[in-house]
Amino acid sequence: MDTAGIKLGPLFISWHGLLIVLAILVGVEVAKRLLRRWGHDPANFERTAFWAVLWGVVGARVAYVITNPDAFLASPWSVLEVWRGGLSFHGGMAGGLLAFWYYHRRHGLPFYPYLEAALPGVALGIIGGRIGNFLSAWDSAGRLTTLPIGYTFPQGSGFPGVCTSTFDLAYGACAGPVVMGPLHLTQIYGAVIGLALLVATGFWLRPGRPFGYAFWQFVLWYSLLRSVLEEPFRLNPLWLSAYQNNQLGIGFFTATQLFSVPLILLAIWMLRRLKRKPPEGTRVTAWVTSRG
Repeated sequence: MDTAGIKLGPLFISWHGLLIVLAILVGVEVAKRLLRRWGHDPANFERTAFWAVLWGVVGARVAYVITNPDAFLASPWSVLEVWRGGLSFHGGMAGGLLAFWYYHRRHGLPFYPYLEAALPGVALGIIGGRIGNFLSAWDSAGRLTTLPIGYTFPQGSGFPGVCTSTFDLAYGACAGPVVMGPLHLTQIYGAVIGLALLVATGFWLRPGRPFGYAFWQFVLWYSLLRSVLEEPFRLNPLWLSAYQNNQLGIGFFTATQLFSVPLILLAIWMLRRLKRKPPEGTRVTAWVTSRG
């Protein structure tokens, strides 16, 4: 088995892309069941979700390319190879939100109920995407570390190694030794974050909560958990070099950490606002209506 993906003649499908597609398919079915429970038509959701996924992929790729431009200098056409990995969650969220907002404004479809029905699928996508990243070895790789939790990729895994003179992936010329590890397993850190969010989403979607509550809780905690438990250990360039320890494999601040700050503040503000004025009722009223 190729740890990077599946080869079907000239076609190559990465595990990253395959697992995300599976997460989308499962997520859509879960969302349809939730919407029926809340008294909404799942048929309209399917159409909206299709465009949300499409624009989410575009947004995710654009954001990844902007924050990791060096990865595409040698082969600019590889920007289009989204099936090989390299997607930004925040960019994907922005693209998906635009699609949901468009259908809400243009066709009067519910906004927060649709967003919140999609949350289990988003959490599954985070889990699947990070597991796919690990199988491909290089995508979302961690920093070198002397901590005992470090992992060394074996030869032939597809991992190019880390250049010890630049502390970056050894894709080009390297003035120092190239090592395979030990690295922080940031792909697994991210999968654990996705699993925690999947469990938490079940609590946030309980009846009695106003629509919008679960969505902004998801944004808040994903941004916090990723900024604290994953990004400091990822082999990403530091946009604002406030602290860097090349022995332990810790660095602040990456682009994702900086972008997370306004998202965290926005999520807190929106949650406080929802307490005062729920925008689209609560799940308990929709549940009663759907049964009666």
